[in-house]
Order: sequence, then C-alpha cells, then structure tokens
Amino acid sequence: MHYLLRNKVKTYLLLASCFVGLSSVMAQDKEIYRPEDNDLPYYFGITLGYNSTYLHPTLSNVMLHRTPQTDSIKVARPGASGGITLGFLGTFRLNEHFQLRINPQLVLGGARNFTYSLTTPDFLRGEDSTVVKTLPCTLVSLPIHIKFNSDRIDNFRFYSLAGVKFDKDISSNSAARNMEGLLKLKSNDFALEAGVGCNFFLPFVTISPEIKFSYGLTNLNIVDPSLKYSSVFDKIQSRMISFSIHFED
Repeated sequence: MHYLLRNKVKTYLLLASCFVGLSSVMAQDKEIYRPEDNDLPYYFGITLGYNSTYLHPTLSNVMLHRTPQTDSIKVARPGASGGITLGFLGTFRLNEHFQLRINPQLVLGGARNFTYSLTTPDFLRGEDSTVVKTLPCTLVSLPIHIKFNSDRIDNFRFYSLAGVKFDKDISSNSAARNMEGLLKLKSNDFALEAGVGCNFFLPFVTISPEIKFSYGLTNLNIVDPSLKYSSVFDKIQSRMISFSIHFED
C-alpha cells in the first residue's frame, strides 16, 4: 500500500515537473508584441463605443408638497436611452505606471426622455394618463483622465482611470429644448468619471476594451415658471455608463 502511494506521489511530482518545464519553455518561446510601447512618450488611437445615459432627478418642494399647480402630476421621472460614441484618443506618458489621457468624443443618440403620469389628464386636448416627451441629444464630450497601468504580463495589461469630462449638447436650441412646454435643460454639463479596462497588445495595434461610469455635477434643470411642469424637479443631473473599445497605434 505504501509502495503504491509512493509511486503515485513520484508520478504526480514527475508530471508536475514536466508541466512546469513545458510552461517555462512555452513562456520563453511566446512572442512579445511591441514591447517598446511601455516607453513611448505619447501615442494615439480611435474610440468606438456604446453608452447608456439617464438623468437623476431630485423632486422640488412644490412636487413633494402638492399645490394646485402640480396636483395633477402623480409621477414624474426621466428615462434611460442608448447612444453611439466616436472619438479620438491621445495618451501621454507621465512615468512607468501613470499616463495622462485625452479622449474627445462625439456621442450620437442618447435622447433624453421624461415620463409623466397624470392624475387628471385633459382628454379633450388629446392628453393621456401617461405622457412621454423626448428630447434629442447629440453631445460633444471632452474627457480628461489619469490612467494607472499595471505591470505588463506578456501581451496583456490591466488599467484603471479617473478624471473629469465636459459635455456640450450641440443639438440644443431655444425651440428644441422647450419640450413642448414641459421644461428646459442646460446644454453644458460637467461630470466626474471612473473606469477600468485592459490592453491586448497585437502585432500592429493595441485593442483596449473599457467600461466607465460618469457622475454629472451640473444641475441641468432650468426652472421657468412659464413652462408646464418646470417646477416639478429641483435638480436634474446626468448619469452615464459607457462601454468602449480603443484601437491604439
């Protein structure tokens, strides 16, 4: 019995030794693509992505403490929508692990919509119990991030990033933002961002999938007493979750 056990142990040790030796040989033979990228002072790329945008509201005291002006409104909430991101990427080396990254983008789609549930709809004017209003949105975005890179493992590297971004809604104008008498939103926004991603080094390009979270700090709501339901919200702030793939030279 002990003899058989000793033979099994020896067999397992031999197999383990062979596996370790084979792994070492394979690691030595594995080709490392573009090792000089770690020392480049700067490099560029393009960004393709998809984002889900939604608005975070804070109800006003007028809505929380009902008045004749808002007594007909039972629920008021913004909705989420998706958009496509196209961008340019510039990365600048600060030291071995930290980089500065600038990523100007054009965000197409991502319309902002609002849903109002009414207690007493005006059916004579074609008003239903649920009213949905949509505001088209096209953003020019300028994110600026500090990026932290892990140590490179062969042709793979993990990274995290954090920073700020400035958004400008270029589809906005006085007529379009009047949401048919509901409310108005500001065209400029400022937000904090954080995310994670990884680099896959290939012979001629580096592919970097990434996910980011954006937290808007600007109150987008423009309170206008002349607009219907404008006083329902005290604050409206943007939120965004985006998935991007960067192609870097």
